[in-house]
Amino acid sequence: MSTIDPRTRAISETSASRGPNRPLFTRGGPPNYVRNSLAAAGEPFKGITADGSIVPGLYPVQKTGVSTRLIREAAADFLGSLTPAQRAKTLFPVDTVEWRKWSNIHPTLMRHGTPLFEMNDAQRDRAFALLRESLSEGGFEDALDIMHLNETVMEMTGRLDEYGEDLYWLSIMGEPSASAPWGWQWDGHHLIINYFVLGDQVVVTPSFLGAEPVHAKSGKYSGTRVFKADEDKGLAMIRALSDPQRAKAIIAAETSGEDFTTAFRDNLELHYTGIRYDELSNAQHDLLVGLIDYHVGRTRPDHAQVKMAEVKDHLNNTYFCWMGGMEDHSTFYYRVQSPVIIVEFDHQRGIAFREHTKPYKDHIHVIVRTPNGNDYGKDLLRQHYETGHRAR
Repeated sequence: MSTIDPRTRAISETSASRGPNRPLFTRGGPPNYVRNSLAAAGEPFKGITADGSIVPGLYPVQKTGVSTRLIREAAADFLGSLTPAQRAKTLFPVDTVEWRKWSNIHPTLMRHGTPLFEMNDAQRDRAFALLRESLSEGGFEDALDIMHLNETVMEMTGRLDEYGEDLYWLSIMGEPSASAPWGWQWDGHHLIINYFVLGDQVVVTPSFLGAEPVHAKSGKYSGTRVFKADEDKGLAMIRALSDPQRAKAIIAAETSGEDFTTAFRDNLELHYTGIRYDELSNAQHDLLVGLIDYHVGRTRPDHAQVKMAEVKDHLNNTYFCWMGGMEDHSTFYYRVQSPVIIVEFDHQRGIAFREHTKPYKDHIHVIVRTPNGNDYGKDLLRQHYETGHRAR
């Protein structure tokens, strides 16, 4: 039996009260959104690159010495709690295209897996146990706060069919295994985590975090706030640069409020831009590495250390760029990009509150990607198959 976490109890109570017949908003989105998105997901996977060419040899299959046992046991515990009908719609092959069908937009258009509002209390406890075992304490708290803020926007708008802390879906890709590849996906508005596992290696991308509002000033979760450190650490980095360095780092005077590496852009060509690590001072090096470490640190600390060792192997080919202002009240965008990681932070226009026609401080997106073919652990999976293993 999974340990019941009091931090998840409010979400579980909301989910139980709304139940499987809660209203869902099943239309909307940009013109032809579903058709175009499914077409993009159906394209052969390549991965995000800087120039259209994959850099080979970046992600060897290897022993890290960091156990994934607790993650695997939590996933198996969750699967074991499902009814046959739930299991049939929750468990996919590890190489399924469903990995690539995640979407941040709030209408229920392409969700898959089992949603929180269709689970019973014991199943939800096990779902949250998987999330908790897979992330750091801070990452888990951020995930819960994002779900809480999705309830806040429901309270503020009254649109129960569009928003709520129960509108999140969990899928398992492949049977949890100590040796065979498998993973899981948490999918819903402003919270998407793709988590691939092979032995003791993990890949925790694409991840998409967001909130509108980022600060609940009323309602059930009044006082909840997310992404303050994401903002502050980005501002500390740009403010530490000299004027000549900022001339390289700042690529636009204003942020456009657009994400480059969002859903259905798995094969994007995203050129390096901004200022490179080797153009920074030692103190600025520390700020940049600290910024990356903060974003990577939403996963388990031991696995985060493994990822940061990978990041540090490519620091001399790591770039930082900026759009927007540098004041506390400014809206802005920043990106860190290297051969093995992309981090995007951006203030967005209003979606739930469309009177905000320009990017504003109360709507934020944060995206992390693994470029050069290893989002969703695809490069690890390729190598696994090439050594003679078969899909299951």
